[in-house]
Amino acid sequence: MIREAICKARRAGVAAFVASLSVLPVGFAAAETADEFVARLNQELAAIGLESAAAGWTQATYVTVDTQLLNARANERFLEYFSAAVEQARKFDGQPMSPSSRRALDLLRLGVSAPAPDDPLKRAELAKLAAGMEAKYAAATWCPQGPESCRNEIQLKQVLETSRNYDELLAAWRGWHDAARPLRPDYVRFVELANEGARALGFADLGVMWRSGYDMPADEFTREAARLYGQVEPLYRDLHCYARGRLAQKYGADKVPVGKPIPAHLLGNMWAQQWDAIYDLLEPYPGVSDLDVDAALEKQGYDAVRMMKSAETFYQSIAFPKLPETFWERSMLTRPRDRDVQCHPSAWHMDGKQDVRIKMCTRPLQDDLRTMYHELGHVYYYLWYQDQPFIFQTGAHDGFHEAVGDTVNLSMTPAYLAEIGLVPPVKPSQEALINQQMKMALEKIAFLPFGKMIDEWRWQVFSGEVKPADYNTAWWALREKYQGVAPPIERTEADFDPGAKFHIPANYPYTRYFLSFIIQFQFQKALCDAAGYKGPLSECSIYGNEAAGRKFGAMLAKGASQPWQDTLYELTGTREMDASAIMEYFAPLKAWLEAQNKGQACGW
Repeated sequence: MIREAICKARRAGVAAFVASLSVLPVGFAAAETADEFVARLNQELAAIGLESAAAGWTQATYVTVDTQLLNARANERFLEYFSAAVEQARKFDGQPMSPSSRRALDLLRLGVSAPAPDDPLKRAELAKLAAGMEAKYAAATWCPQGPESCRNEIQLKQVLETSRNYDELLAAWRGWHDAARPLRPDYVRFVELANEGARALGFADLGVMWRSGYDMPADEFTREAARLYGQVEPLYRDLHCYARGRLAQKYGADKVPVGKPIPAHLLGNMWAQQWDAIYDLLEPYPGVSDLDVDAALEKQGYDAVRMMKSAETFYQSIAFPKLPETFWERSMLTRPRDRDVQCHPSAWHMDGKQDVRIKMCTRPLQDDLRTMYHELGHVYYYLWYQDQPFIFQTGAHDGFHEAVGDTVNLSMTPAYLAEIGLVPPVKPSQEALINQQMKMALEKIAFLPFGKMIDEWRWQVFSGEVKPADYNTAWWALREKYQGVAPPIERTEADFDPGAKFHIPANYPYTRYFLSFIIQFQFQKALCDAAGYKGPLSECSIYGNEAAGRKFGAMLAKGASQPWQDTLYELTGTREMDASAIMEYFAPLKAWLEAQNKGQACGW
């Protein structure tokens, strides 16, 4: 949790506890050993952690000026405590301690995504900026014809997903991206303050600090991320070439020219990060194994609770525990009608124990069903490692946390969906296989370059390689380099298009998602082996297999108590992240794409 909840500097503390701390306890305890200090620190962090969690949850589910203020104040108190704890930990440098305590102190130093400067006024400013940017993002709307025409992020995303009208897509894309402009000055100042905090901890900048959280030197991790992307890039380029050709057929070669980046608003997603919403335009064999899960959910009367119960049933089938009753009482699964909320789906570990929650604005759609299975993966990770010391209550690395639910998503095969009665059984065929793989690739493979470039942009911003005057230019340069997409209209430095993506103003590190999309296939292969499965990896589901579930749970229970390489080895038999499993999974589609693209002018 120290890098999941604490790193977001929002999910932590008990008001009464904090109120009692007229003087912060860290640094004022009687002489103690390093091991005693770590034991005390775990207790105090768990306590102060709950207040920040409560404040963050309240703002996320009830966005007002007042909740924004309360969240900022809670963050400020947490950052003050955290800074004191890090400073006090330094006195134990070079002193004898257990390996567990040494790891805990190392994780403590890397524990926040935006460390605060030592100056109390700057610390307060940073907390206010962080809460303010999230609030501005949550309340942002596009109002083309006055207040009655306003549309929020969810509504504009739906346009990108469902419309096939070029101009309508352009208007929605532009509206949301223009709505992010006010965030730019806040973000510039935020970077200055967070960098100052990172330097106070001994890092060159915040990007170096982020890259140091992977049980390897920052430079080595940079090379590791590049190596992993190199393994999957050929498949992405094949997919891009095919998609561009189909989109040119739909919108015209004048709008989607050969050999050029694809206009970013045509890919079914506000950020072109996943393309599964335009599967209807890219479907290889129309109508073959058409699994209309959206229609099935509506026809069978699935609401948010029933969808979440379906997800819980899957996890229980692999020997995971029943969700606590408080989960159902305290989660926000639908968008309230009476207030602004942050609809971006997220999982919350409030108290380090049984108080786990999910926040999302559920629609009866397959995408939201899959999101529930994903978010519940976080929740079950929380429940599995709740007995670890507080500092170890997080993923082996942050990509692990994101990979859990996505691994389960890989088991939501057509056969599984038929088994639970959502769709009729699918007759196996090569055409059906290619269609299924295409739909999956539009979600998984299309995401990979986007998942890598977001933090690469931030690393350049944090290091000063990209100056504030060049934020937008650098953003689109990286999007073209990795994704092969371009803005559909001219964008300038008056814009702040990075701010249109939630994770930028909310300061959530994003490389975790890139890594998770790689290692989830490693996890799936290992779990399918544990289940005794012998067929193609793309057809494996661990649903109902307790042997696979027990092996999965054993990994999750370790949390961050040991280097991720050790944890990965215990599940997969290798200590290295590797994309060979994802390439094995999509081997049939890659061969098909190569045949389809033969003679085409691919690349951009």
